[in-house]
Amino acid sequence: MSRFSAATAVLTAALVRKLRAHVKQGGVIAYPTESCYGLGCDPRNRRAVMKLLRLKGRPQHKGLILIGADFGQLQPYAASLSAEQWRTVAPSWPGPVTWLLPAAHATPAWLRGGHQSIAVRVSAHPLAARLCQTLGMALVSTSANRSGLKPARSYASCFTSFGNDALVVPGLIGRRRRPSTIMDLASGGVMRK
Repeated sequence: MSRFSAATAVLTAALVRKLRAHVKQGGVIAYPTESCYGLGCDPRNRRAVMKLLRLKGRPQHKGLILIGADFGQLQPYAASLSAEQWRTVAPSWPGPVTWLLPAAHATPAWLRGGHQSIAVRVSAHPLAARLCQTLGMALVSTSANRSGLKPARSYASCFTSFGNDALVVPGLIGRRRRPSTIMDLASGGVMRK
């Protein structure tokens, strides 16, 4: 069974149409990830990213994580990697490891925050990856919680918190109890375990 098979039944044709229209209009979506529900939007849409940051109460200078179904969706945001750098990053994907990679020159500050790097991950969660594949783009992915509160771990709790402001996709989070590990490619250091 492919990693997308389990997610296919959840994304009905009607929901896909609704998601595409919502994201195209600058809307925020919420969806299950490896450890919690995430808030996301089109990373190319500054207005959508600002709306997401306001909903969460997250300062822009911190930067955001982008997820994709494959590295091709993330590549426009990251500077070219050498073969050696790719050999370091590739074995951890798809999986719950986010890498801080040098940002491509055109990567907007609203994604990078106050950094010269961009945080990216090829998601191992079947529904999150399927969303990226279906929408044909990387998505912003930050935990679905107001700053300082615990992330939503179910559809019901996410809908209660964000249902008026985001299109919440039904589904189950993964089994991981902690957020993704964050690794810095430049230093080789672990930024978050």
